[in-house]
Amino acid sequence: MINYLQNCSPVIQAFIAGLFTWGVTALGASFVFVTKKVNKKLLESMLGFAGGVTIAASFWSLLAPSIEMSKGNNLPSWLPAAVGFFLGGIFLGYIDKIIPHFRIGSVINKNKGIKTPERCIALLVLAMTLHNIPEGLAIGVAFGAIAAKIPSANLPAAIALAVGIGIQNFPEGLAISLPLRETGMSRLRSFQ
Repeated sequence: MINYLQNCSPVIQAFIAGLFTWGVTALGASFVFVTKKVNKKLLESMLGFAGGVTIAASFWSLLAPSIEMSKGNNLPSWLPAAVGFFLGGIFLGYIDKIIPHFRIGSVINKNKGIKTPERCIALLVLAMTLHNIPEGLAIGVAFGAIAAKIPSANLPAAIALAVGIGIQNFPEGLAISLPLRETGMSRLRSFQ
């Protein structure tokens, strides 16, 4: 597969990697067709696993390469990554104020965010959309850095990033489709 990818343009490489991560998400979501009830402990364990993989991928495939790529500039090599990380935190803080979300043990009417008729569904859709945008960007940047001939960028690292994102997308697909099914949606609609 690596030999095939080496002969493709970076756009095709990123497209194939994006299809892979989408396919793994769909595979996780497809469990809605074979399960009747959500095993909460399994779901929580899978989400914890996804969070761990995300943290590892964020550092090893995004922050560390960013610091490495910044060496030799007039600025400290850690500064661009720190500024990006800080701005991302500000953006998430802003989003936290406008997206509906729930606190464990809170009264439904006291939850924060915009009030919508179907807050759970809105939360799931918005969270996944916001979450998948930077994942797609990370894959594009990883393969684009190879095309830009950045010395620290290489195909195995870009593939590893896509595989890491794919692995953590499996439980995410499951975590979205099963709760939607529990709200009364059809299996097919929950999968979509």
